[in-house]
Amino acid sequence: GLLDTFGQLDDRAMLATSSCFGWNVGDVLTHVHLGLQEMLLALGLYTDDAPDADAASYWLAFPPSHGVISDDQLDDIQFVRRANAAYRRPADVLRHFTITANGLLDRVPTLPEVAMPFQGRVVTSGDFLAIWVVELVIHHLDLQAEVTLPDPDADALNVTRRVIEALVGDELPQGVPDRTVVLVGAGRETPHETHNRAFEKL
Repeated sequence: GLLDTFGQLDDRAMLATSSCFGWNVGDVLTHVHLGLQEMLLALGLYTDDAPDADAASYWLAFPPSHGVISDDQLDDIQFVRRANAAYRRPADVLRHFTITANGLLDRVPTLPEVAMPFQGRVVTSGDFLAIWVVELVIHHLDLQAEVTLPDPDADALNVTRRVIEALVGDELPQGVPDRTVVLVGAGRETPHETHNRAFEKL
């Protein structure tokens, strides 16, 4: 789905603003591509250690910034901007993105049910994939700030909503769309006053 969606982007779209502070669309895609490379490398790493995190608790180390940017985050922002700027044309990042994404499409279906070391934690392979669903859904939505793109896959949005609900320890109001729950949970939007009080936990 991402390959089809991002394949619609051209050089001009890559220079549009995203919802990520300091990044345009091309910067976000460079960040996503670097993440998918990390994901691809991690697929072959298994451990006998017991999992110490799941698809929700993993994110406790990365709370929404709500506009407050740390020095470490500024370093990351600058690194990605420089990496993206190295491409001759803005849309050239899609070539590398496509190669990596196709590699994942080949590998992910064969991933066994195992424990995997990842960024200092141990997670099950299922939780590992769910972590990346959340990452990709949020950044997919980030690209929609100025660029018209279809929403992420409905199942992927729902998985991301369920992760956010696990983090807040409550089922959020069913009348609020998954997309809104994700944007609020990721700190991209402020909850509307008409939303259920459960949003106060986000």
